[in-house]
Amino acid sequence: MRIGFMVNDVDTEQAGYTTVRLGMEATNMGHEAWFIGAGDFIYDTDEKIHALARSVPKATYKSNEVYIKRLQDPKSKAEEIVVDDLDVLMLRSDPSTETGARSWAQTAGINFGRVAMRHGVIVLNDPNGLSKAMNKMYFQLFPEEVRPKTLISRNRDELKSFVKDQGGQAVLKPLQGSGGTGVFLVRPSDAANLNQMIESLTRDGYVIAQEYLEAAQDGDIRLFLMNGRPFRYRGKYAAFHRVRTGDDMRSNIHAGGKLREAEITAAHLKIAEIVRPKLVQDGMFMVGLDIVGDKLMEINVFSPGGLGSAQKFEKVAFTKGVIEALERKVDYMRYYRRNFDNVDLATM
Repeated sequence: MRIGFMVNDVDTEQAGYTTVRLGMEATNMGHEAWFIGAGDFIYDTDEKIHALARSVPKATYKSNEVYIKRLQDPKSKAEEIVVDDLDVLMLRSDPSTETGARSWAQTAGINFGRVAMRHGVIVLNDPNGLSKAMNKMYFQLFPEEVRPKTLISRNRDELKSFVKDQGGQAVLKPLQGSGGTGVFLVRPSDAANLNQMIESLTRDGYVIAQEYLEAAQDGDIRLFLMNGRPFRYRGKYAAFHRVRTGDDMRSNIHAGGKLREAEITAAHLKIAEIVRPKLVQDGMFMVGLDIVGDKLMEINVFSPGGLGSAQKFEKVAFTKGVIEALERKVDYMRYYRRNFDNVDLATM
């Protein structure tokens, strides 16, 4: 099997990233794994998608550190490959980090992935589905019962009125962005600074105002879905628990959050079942749900990370489960010797 992993930039990938773990697992299982940056695609005169891609020598790699070092070795040059000849192209870039001079990179995978699908490449997650999820407004398309009460606006008076209706306590964050960047917890004592918070956020666009969930004190659960259902391998759920530390309301790891083993409850599985039809409809092969209490805080569809953390706690090789799922899709295509709808293949 030939797999391409499209990332923001191959040189900025790190050993702990989920994409690197998947690439190493694929290589160790005997597959051909190529890494492609957002700026490495070529639509060539032969009407096919090519790319300047990097791979590692065939071997069994014992650590992510060794694997990424070989991948990023400055002595090894990128090789031009035909993306249309790949079996699978996984779109694993994060468009929210591509701003300013690199804003062109936000949709690179989506645009080139769409063309690659014409020649039978299985592209995951489905490019057309990803195009609908370019910002957090996508979240509002899911059933209301799993979402916190939300207002999205750039109007200061509307935002202040929402905070007041919530008893002076709410969460403000940008419509664009990820990883907890620009997130404010407004408390009743912050009334004097509310205008400043709103002004800071509206400089970059629309603002999401959400009700504050008391269950957030206990952090959140990252639960992976694969093929539209909770990802379970060897009887274990791919999940982990993020707990915030100190006064920072964010439980994101780079914001100081700590990791713990997750206990997946009936409430978590119910949320997964409620959002499943929409995710399947949009061809979302691998997704990360961020759950607080009985509410869904975010749906990560571009490059959900943390699979290594789930492996650490559950002692299960979830990356192997992902590659095995890709093998089944490719085998299905080869057996029937014809192209299938990419959306159907994404979640079968």
